Amino acid sequence: MNFWEYLGSRHQQLLTDAYQHASVVFQCMVLATLLGVLVGVATYRTEWAGNLATTAGSTILTVPSLAMIGLLIPVVGLGVPPTVIALTLYGLLPVVRNAIVGLRGVDPALVDAARGIGMSGPARLARVELPLAWPPILTGIRVSTQMLMGIAAIAAYASGPGLGNEIFRGLASLGSKNALNQVLAGTLGIIILALLFDAAYVLIGRLTIPRGIRV
Repeated sequence: MNFWEYLGSRHQQLLTDAYQHASVVFQCMVLATLLGVLVGVATYRTEWAGNLATTAGSTILTVPSLAMIGLLIPVVGLGVPPTVIALTLYGLLPVVRNAIVGLRGVDPALVDAARGIGMSGPARLARVELPLAWPPILTGIRVSTQMLMGIAAIAAYASGPGLGNEIFRGLASLGSKNALNQVLAGTLGIIILALLFDAAYVLIGRLTIPRGIRV
């Protein structure tokens, strides 16, 4: 059976796996974005706090993904929980780092002007600082998403959802007639999803970032 015949015979399962893969990455990126921006907001004003936040995120990335998921299995079990926790943790660093860089890069004169017209601290953050920091934050989200697309494949080790199951089935049956087709289908599916997500982020950037501050 050639690759195209394999796709034709397995298209329903592949679409299901692709949907699950995209869904878990999207949900984890939402969590990572919310947590990352909150950490950035809490630490960007203080040099040591910002450094501590980025160092903590960097440390998480040094843990191999297979080891991370393996360590989580005894705590939260198999399936979705270890996948969501691991992916959310891995997605934090680019968002945190870019949120800190973006917030620190806001022109102090604009913040002073907002203060001068009576804006409170939370109002300045929500209406001045975060909108101006959004371009680098969005870049961090894009970088995190590309990383998580690949890391999510490892979730199959813990019976997690996604296209990693196709890859692991192929690797487990090397030498069989469909082993290469399974690995190739899973890998190409992840690449296509990554490109689609990135295209969506480009569109979001064009819709949400004024032309004058696009980077």
